[in-house]
Amino acid sequence: MRIGQLATRTKTLVETIRYYEKAGVLEHPRRTAAGYREYEESHLQRLTFVRRCRDLGFSLAEVRGLLDLADRTDDRCESVCSIASAHLDEVRAKLSALRRLERSLVRLKTSCNGGRIEDCRILESLMK
Repeated sequence: MRIGQLATRTKTLVETIRYYEKAGVLEHPRRTAAGYREYEESHLQRLTFVRRCRDLGFSLAEVRGLLDLADRTDDRCESVCSIASAHLDEVRAKLSALRRLERSLVRLKTSCNGGRIEDCRILESLMK
C-alpha cells in the first residue's frame, strides 16, 4: 500500500508517518521502481501500535522501549508493566496539577464582582 493508504487506514498524517520513519520507530519501506514507498501489513501493524501508544500519551522514547520489548516475545512482561506504571504515575501527577490549577481558576473567577475593569479583582490578582 502507498503512504496515503497507510495514513488513511491508521488515521495518521503522511508527515507523521515520515517523521516516525526518520525517528526510527517505523521501518523504511521498500520503494517501487517509480520511487513510491510501498508499505506492507507489518508497517500497518507497527504504526497502529505506535498510534495507540501515542494516543495514551507515551513519549516517543517510551514507544521505542515498548517496541523493543514487543520484539522479545519470550521475555517476561515486567518491563512492559514497569513502563506503563511509570507513565500512569506521570498522568496522575499531571491530573493532580490540573486539579490545583482548576481550584485556582475557580477562586479567581469567583472573585469577579462584575464591575469595571479598573476594579477587576482577577486582573488585580494576576498583577500581584
